[in-house]
Amino acid sequence: MDNEFNSSIEAALHHYKEGMGHFTEQMPDIAHKYHTFTESCFAEGTLSQKEKQLIALGISIHAQDEYCIIYHVKGCLDQGASREEILETVAVTGAFGGGAALSQGVTLVEEAIQELSGDMLS
Repeated sequence: MDNEFNSSIEAALHHYKEGMGHFTEQMPDIAHKYHTFTESCFAEGTLSQKEKQLIALGISIHAQDEYCIIYHVKGCLDQGASREEILETVAVTGAFGGGAALSQGVTLVEEAIQELSGDMLS
């Protein structure tokens, strides 16, 4: 990862956004439709944006998708989720997904919370 970032988490977020930018340049119609769809899915509705980010985090953990885990931890924090809400999501996902899901939650999620929040959620 690049040395210009303060952490591997920030570098991963940058890498994902950079990749999505390249994809958008090459496939603008598909990228635009994808972004429109996901923006609609994550818009405030019956479920709050925070609840939707917590759901997405749980799915990301279960799928063991590291980029999405980091992206949705950030989304949870941006939507005001507490450490307890995020860790409860990890626990529920672990109950459903077993040790593989829990291992992502107790490592990568914790690292992302600490680095993205400045550990202000202690």
